[in-house]
Amino acid sequence: MKTKHRILAAILLAAVAAAPLTSTTTVAAEQVVAAPAKANYYKKLVDIDFVKKYAVIPVRADVMIIDSRPAARKYDTGHIPGAVNIPDTQFDELAPKMLPPDKSMLLIFYCEGPDCVLSHKGAFKAEKLGYTNIVVYTEGYPEWAKKGNISAVSPAFVKKQLDAKAPMTLIDSRPKARKYDKGHVPGAISIPDSEFDKLTDKLPTDKTASLIFYCEDVSCVLSPKSAAKAVALGYTNVMTMPVGYVGWEQAYGAGAAASGAAPAAASPAGKGPEIVEGKEKGSITAASFEKILKEAPASILIVDVRDPLEFAAGSFKNAINIPADTLSKKVGTLPADKPIVFFCSTGARSGEAYDVAHLLRPELKVYFLNDKVKFSENGSYTIIESK
Repeated sequence: MKTKHRILAAILLAAVAAAPLTSTTTVAAEQVVAAPAKANYYKKLVDIDFVKKYAVIPVRADVMIIDSRPAARKYDTGHIPGAVNIPDTQFDELAPKMLPPDKSMLLIFYCEGPDCVLSHKGAFKAEKLGYTNIVVYTEGYPEWAKKGNISAVSPAFVKKQLDAKAPMTLIDSRPKARKYDKGHVPGAISIPDSEFDKLTDKLPTDKTASLIFYCEDVSCVLSPKSAAKAVALGYTNVMTMPVGYVGWEQAYGAGAAASGAAPAAASPAGKGPEIVEGKEKGSITAASFEKILKEAPASILIVDVRDPLEFAAGSFKNAINIPADTLSKKVGTLPADKPIVFFCSTGARSGEAYDVAHLLRPELKVYFLNDKVKFSENGSYTIIESK
């Protein structure tokens, strides 16, 4: 079990490392709550409004949120999205491997509320290791959950629920043909985020039923978006599994598959270097895409189908932003005189954009990048090819 938790922690840390680089966040004095006169409390405390700015998916690169509670009994069953688990009893063993190398990075510790000192103990220990930007969210997870914020669970909790045949609706928010059909968590149903409004009949009628949403990994926003939509419909027991299918696969192996891969189509030639298709129908290989970017970027139209905030944080030069969930309304604006390449952060939304454009305007020369793309603050990028 410890190994599986370390794998999941590594996924979160890798996501932070690959996220856009930002300047170090320093907590201003006015953001710190005066610490109560308790000898075992850390000196710098923050409230839930402060934490909300950092408890986001995709995970931010300028902060690490640390849950100091025991893994199986607490963290697995519910935690703040994006938080890593360093139980206080395992701090000396795990901290050197899990805490960031940058000693000035903001660290937010929390545990089980005002009577829990595990987070304060972790903060003091981190300070002894040389970390200089540490705060504690004293109200911790109980307040987070009580105030209606969507919580996260670990694959270990989902596995336990599945094994016990506990009442639970597990929802895969990724595109069905592109992702779900090729591998998903056993027992999960497919409700792609872009089709959520049309498929609400697949949700249980009982608004108190347990719903757990997941998508690809901690860089994927589809499951948080769907979870928020479920809450707006009145569901009261909604959670996410932020590490997604990637985290499940790392912990328990590949899940069930509904169909095989689609055959590759012939590669049409553009005005620049030849477009070479990948394994997925309609995809473009990373090597082909980067060659075009280098030699003839004007020969294609690059469409970033991520959300506007993601686009603003970094994108390819000359790319335009059409969020995936708005593409069906804007597909008429796309040009027919040059190839169009859709991309996102994981290949999920870009593949869905390809499907939508291909269906609504089959005359278009459309492709998608089925790989992970990360941008840094200086405009550079990294493409991690899908397996």
